[in-house]
Amino acid sequence: MLASVCRALLTCVPLLWFAGEAAGMPDPAQRELLMLEEALTQTGGKVVLTAAEQKLDARLRQLKEKEMLGAWFPPAVHFFKARALIQRSPIFKLLQRMPKGGALHVHSSALVGVEWLVKNATYRPNCYICFTWDNSVRFLFSQQQPFPRWDCFYWQLLETLRAKIGDPTGFDNSLMQHLTLFTEDPDSEYPNQDVVWEKFEKAFIAAAGLITHAPVLKDYLYRGLLELQRDNVMYLELRSGLSRTYELDGTIHEKVWALKIFQEVTQRFTKDFPDFLGARIIIAASRALGVSEVKAAVKEAIQLQKDFPDIVVGFDMVGREDSGRTLWDLREALSLPADLGAMLPFFFHAGETDDEGNDVDQNVIDALLFNTKRIGHGYALAHHPLARDMSRQRNVAVELCPVSNQVLKLVSDLRNHPAAVLMSEGHPMVISSDDPALFGTTGLSYDFYEAFVGIGGLKANLGTLKELAVNSLRFSSLPEPLKDKAYAMWQKKWEAFISEHS
Repeated sequence: MLASVCRALLTCVPLLWFAGEAAGMPDPAQRELLMLEEALTQTGGKVVLTAAEQKLDARLRQLKEKEMLGAWFPPAVHFFKARALIQRSPIFKLLQRMPKGGALHVHSSALVGVEWLVKNATYRPNCYICFTWDNSVRFLFSQQQPFPRWDCFYWQLLETLRAKIGDPTGFDNSLMQHLTLFTEDPDSEYPNQDVVWEKFEKAFIAAAGLITHAPVLKDYLYRGLLELQRDNVMYLELRSGLSRTYELDGTIHEKVWALKIFQEVTQRFTKDFPDFLGARIIIAASRALGVSEVKAAVKEAIQLQKDFPDIVVGFDMVGREDSGRTLWDLREALSLPADLGAMLPFFFHAGETDDEGNDVDQNVIDALLFNTKRIGHGYALAHHPLARDMSRQRNVAVELCPVSNQVLKLVSDLRNHPAAVLMSEGHPMVISSDDPALFGTTGLSYDFYEAFVGIGGLKANLGTLKELAVNSLRFSSLPEPLKDKAYAMWQKKWEAFISEHS
């Protein structure tokens, strides 16, 4: 009875008046009311489930309880060790079928699985490879053997090298190792954050020669949208630095060309798959740049947004926070839109650090002072109560990327992720995948699993999943009419999902 009353009112009477001086047996009714009030504050706590949803919710809880009793609880171990377990999980299989709304935090250089890059892109004619002095690789498409350069002294035609080696499968697997962080022994291979970030950055550089080849880029973008659509994702906001793109004859295309290609590919994809809503770009600049360079990047982003208002939605600073410039260091550059009277929304990475009290740790505060629309990662936000309150009051959502946070060694056991605090408070939040290709994931299902089973624990229920999916549309950059359309499309998919699995 109390449960139905609480849910009908959506809030309960504050329970401070229950406290008294005398210690004794607590009133069971008061205890139940306290627990119900607390449950209402968590993510999804105010979502009223239909009878069919309640049935699926009960099934999910049973599955989660069983999974928690297993010898290995996947969220408690490194994702690379847990991935095979997760793939066999009945919960994961349900999440793959669940309509998840939009992916709002994905980087363009890690959008597509590395198996496609190797099996497709590197098998194209005129693809050259070079092995660098620091145990990495470079790729380049060229009509003739490329000239040596500072990082590559000897280029080989990949088709010839693959035939000479005689073990294409083994060779391809070795190439994939250069393009991903995935390994069977992550604990020894990546003993600390410095080591894993070094490999992380090398993988981006290695993939660049493939992705920025114009013919590959077109297919790459289409494939990336396809991998999302197959995972029941219906919208994408992509972080991209819009690197210059090259043709086989050496012709270089600037950023406007890349935006036009992105627009064309997205239009073609939505025509092929009408249930996919579309894709937009958040232009990204590196934290390694100086103030004058960031000023130039901001001015360029302002112009590109004017030229492509339906595609370019904002600006972000990317790269490792712990070693890059802080938002406060770049305040002069980041103030330019306001100074110029331009509307350039910010979607800042902030708080992707486990250091406390230093200048980097203040990025979450500065992101809010610059009126960021969302906070990328926000791992440190739980340690900033005032910033946390500000972001909640302003409806600034955290873009939670659980797999990324674990692989990049911010947290080892996802049950200890600070986002558990945010979820218990019902903080605005969306789930995303960050760099899926480098982590061996696709779509959003792996990250939803880690958030739902590991970070949320038994408190997270179907209402949690429903709110997180809706949040991905609510906190997107879509104009309100398109948000209404997106929600109607999602609701239809959700009802079909519930009908199929309840």
